[in-house]
Amino acid sequence: MKKAIFIIVCMIGAWCQTVQAQMERPKLVVGLVVDQMRWDYLYYFQDLYGEDGINRLLREGFSCENTMIPYIPTVTAIGHASIFTGTTPALHGICGNHFFIGNKGVGCCDDDQVKSVGSDTDKGQKSPHLMLSTTIGDQLKLATDFRSRVVGVAVKDRAAILPAGHAADAAYWFDSKAQRFVTSTYYMESLPQWVEKFNKDNKKVLSGDLYNSPDGVTMTFRLAEQALENYQLGQRGETDMLTVSISATDAIGHKVGLRDTLLREAYKCLDTELAAFLRILDNTVGKGQYLLFLAADHGAAHNYNYLKEHRIPAGGWESWTDLKSLRRTVAARFHAGEDILLGESSGRFYLDHEKIAERGLKLQEVKQFVMDELKKNPDVLYVIDFADAANATLPALLRERMCNGYNPNRSGDIVVVMRSQMVLTTNSPDYKGTSHGAWNPYDAHIPCVFMGWHVEHGATNAQTAMTDIAATVCALLHIQMPNACIGTAITAITK
Repeated sequence: MKKAIFIIVCMIGAWCQTVQAQMERPKLVVGLVVDQMRWDYLYYFQDLYGEDGINRLLREGFSCENTMIPYIPTVTAIGHASIFTGTTPALHGICGNHFFIGNKGVGCCDDDQVKSVGSDTDKGQKSPHLMLSTTIGDQLKLATDFRSRVVGVAVKDRAAILPAGHAADAAYWFDSKAQRFVTSTYYMESLPQWVEKFNKDNKKVLSGDLYNSPDGVTMTFRLAEQALENYQLGQRGETDMLTVSISATDAIGHKVGLRDTLLREAYKCLDTELAAFLRILDNTVGKGQYLLFLAADHGAAHNYNYLKEHRIPAGGWESWTDLKSLRRTVAARFHAGEDILLGESSGRFYLDHEKIAERGLKLQEVKQFVMDELKKNPDVLYVIDFADAANATLPALLRERMCNGYNPNRSGDIVVVMRSQMVLTTNSPDYKGTSHGAWNPYDAHIPCVFMGWHVEHGATNAQTAMTDIAATVCALLHIQMPNACIGTAITAITK
């Protein structure tokens, strides 16, 4: 009998050891998003990269070379939300940088129920309250009974707030009016002394243009390093998470396009700062003790004037100009006022359902008229009733991405697909910049590289999706994926 009891005890002990082994986790998870980083920038700018930044990620990590964004439109807020929730606008509800809920226009993180912390402007009145799903960080908090710490850092508010999630300890972003990093009362009542000191010590740099300068890259990494130190992330015996988004690369690309020297300077700076950041992680958390992934919220199209010079068909679509014309045309047709057409966002047109009903009009008739008008543009490929996108006659890939991008309460009524290289931006022979938002590979093909804890070196050209990132991180951590996640863990990494 004693022998049998001894065997049972040994078996229980072995089982406990197995469970503990299964629950092994990295000390820190770092989610790094580079705003507007096309996949091919991993290689196009290689002459700028040293050995210890992006090349180190590729040399030591695992690169998913064919990672696509599975929804439209491909814009900043949606990208950041989708990476960290593992889902799309249909379920997480962040349908753009700005969108309409009912007949009210909203910024994706605007929250008039909170106040700025660190400044007296409205730039701090932000929170993740409009996001309808949890993030990786939220799930990590739940898995550790909220012992984990989660912090988000970026120049753009939405790029700090949405990745960090609802239960984050903090998110910090740049207030361009006050020229300092701030947060909101959603997270805390007063700015930590170390952030105040950071603002004071870097006052000269912060008074410049962090959006259109490599200084924005440097300051973001510096603040991330300070957050790492002051929150003791990955150094307390619990798995923590730090989300970092580099915003300046997007603003610079919008301003000067994909081939300007200023963008080259920004990516050289990114590589240098990343190398330094990785060294700090090695020294504080421990090499191999942290899990880091690099991704992007979207890509970008080549400047259409540049393409035209090389006989590649391209152009710009001024959707806001079409909106003004449409409003006048709709008002004349229905004798109902221009305000029944609420607005446009990233190729989606919003109708005011309440006003249409109040004025005795039929929604479907107004919608069809607007669609017919939009189809008159020779650069338009498809004009789709968003609510009926699943039944539209168009390529299956486009239909799937439309459905993934459609939230019935926030995404509008009509979505337009332009021909390839028709960029949603100013239409001018002098235009030097770029934009994004389309389904096409130049906007939807993003880098996705994992490095560090339990990640073997390698690469795959098998198709993966942006929404697979969250599922993969959660699988490695042995925690439940975010509550609206539709992604699948990348088994080449989690094996």
